[in-house]
Amino acid sequence: MSDAPFPNSGPLDADAFQADPYEPELGSLPDSGNRDEETVNKTGTTTIGITTEDGVVIATDKRASLGGRFVSNKNVQKVEQIHPTAALTLVGSVGGAQSFIRTLRAEVNLYEARRGTEMSISALATLAGNFARGGPFFAINPILGGVDEDGHHVYSIDPAGGVMEDDYTVTGSGLTVAYGTLEDRYEDGMSNEEACEVAAASINAAAERDTGSGNGIFLAEVTSDGVDIEGYDFDDLL
Repeated sequence: MSDAPFPNSGPLDADAFQADPYEPELGSLPDSGNRDEETVNKTGTTTIGITTEDGVVIATDKRASLGGRFVSNKNVQKVEQIHPTAALTLVGSVGGAQSFIRTLRAEVNLYEARRGTEMSISALATLAGNFARGGPFFAINPILGGVDEDGHHVYSIDPAGGVMEDDYTVTGSGLTVAYGTLEDRYEDGMSNEEACEVAAASINAAAERDTGSGNGIFLAEVTSDGVDIEGYDFDDLL
């Protein structure tokens, strides 16, 4: 029996270290490769982010589906406040997106408590991209929208951790249809009210063709004063 307190706890072989300088590993992230995607509860979804003269508008539909075939919920709020002046959408697996939001919200609160100031939206987007790339968050593709001293921002965050800023963006299963309506109606310098109308029309168009989108809309209006989130039926806005 080895005198070492734990088996195989001796010095790391120099050749092995050169082959992999990150060894020894203390642990690893959960392996999501063996998950059955057919049984994962997904938001399917169409989500939109638009920068405006007043701030940012984020819009999502309300439908969640099981395996993309069965409507499992008709009133899912897919946009959440994660910062005093920023919101994030849920896109992909419901569990992964909810865990992602809880993690980001905790990091934002810790940052503010430690530094006595709010995290910038650019830093928040970078943090979100790092978590998406390296964390155990399954099948997510959210939109981050926020307002800070540097302006009004909309970012799309892909599952590999890519972070891209734009004046407007769409993610989710209905993006191809929604983009057509959005690009046709988008104008520079829109107010939040005008952007809400454009976003609602774009999500409604996606819901006509995409089985993962529908059942109404949630709108988040983000300004320097905070985040306001409300749910609507399509008939209330169109």
